[in-house]
Amino acid sequence: MREPGEVRRQRILAVVQARGAVRVADLAAELEVSVVTARRDVEELARAGRLRRGHGIARPLTAAGEPAAAPPARTASPDGPVALVVPERHTYLYEIMDGARAVLAAAGLRTVLHITPSAPGTERTVVERALADGAQGLLLAPRWRTAALEEADARWLAGTGVPIVLMERRPRPGSPLHAVDSVCSDHWYGAWLAVEHLVSLGHRRIVLAARDDSPTARALRAAFADVIAARPEVEDTEVVLSARDAGPDPAAAPASLAALLRARGATAAVLHGDVDALLLVQQLADSGLRVPEDCSVVAYDDVVAALGSTPLTAVAPPKREVGRVAAGLLLERLGELPDEPAGRPRRVELLPELKVRGSTEARSIV
Repeated sequence: MREPGEVRRQRILAVVQARGAVRVADLAAELEVSVVTARRDVEELARAGRLRRGHGIARPLTAAGEPAAAPPARTASPDGPVALVVPERHTYLYEIMDGARAVLAAAGLRTVLHITPSAPGTERTVVERALADGAQGLLLAPRWRTAALEEADARWLAGTGVPIVLMERRPRPGSPLHAVDSVCSDHWYGAWLAVEHLVSLGHRRIVLAARDDSPTARALRAAFADVIAARPEVEDTEVVLSARDAGPDPAAAPASLAALLRARGATAAVLHGDVDALLLVQQLADSGLRVPEDCSVVAYDDVVAALGSTPLTAVAPPKREVGRVAAGLLLERLGELPDEPAGRPRRVELLPELKVRGSTEARSIV
């Protein structure tokens, strides 16, 4: 899925601000776009006064070796924008962003998108810059690849001094962010939908291949184990890493997921997320297994699941609704909804739905 131009330009800004001078050719390679596209983005950012452009180089506004300007000594501006902070390369969040921006625009507030690079420590820099620019509130989906990084971020996020709503993130009990507003999909229910569907079709040997590098991935893994434990008719199950780059330990990923399914005699697999599910269908075909005749596949995310040669049955979290509800909560905190007093912090969970397509079918129970 091609990412929007504004998202791409925000990623360029974040990389340049985090690293200093960067070659346009390197930006193009990292963003997986042509050099022409990257150069055009850099030129547009330079015209807007957001970075400096040289011969094939993009530089931050503060040149290397110059003392960095002190951040403005001010707090949130009552007329300032709402900062929407999300990780780079996270297509799952695009619908959430659209939902949030629609609500904020209807309330007359400007939304400024901030993209955080994958390098550790850049998220804090991006948030602090948004606050220095006068953001009056934050809608956040922190990367939080590990629980330790989540705890480290919680301490400084709790001290920002502006209203915060977390999107698709649920702080741990006792965390400094425990009482911050948050809006999540109910991933336990999503796991239940996938397992219930497969079990109802007669599948008794089910594998979950999931990522392990985000709060959503960790929640889905825990939910799947809990749901499976309550289904004694499931004869065999395993949770594995969906890809080598999907978690902190690449060695934990099977060399071939298709081979693992064949070896275990699994007749169904749940994949987090869509791209890994589509790749699995190809692997199964290469190994002589048909979808859904020999193996049913359920994707989890439903961003591009319907676009496969075999459209995939998928659990679809309510992504756009997460954004809308999160923006509504933030508007209450900002006093923009006079008939809706903010009250106590809220932790909202929204239910996913199952979209049944061509990648699952009934299996005879022997």
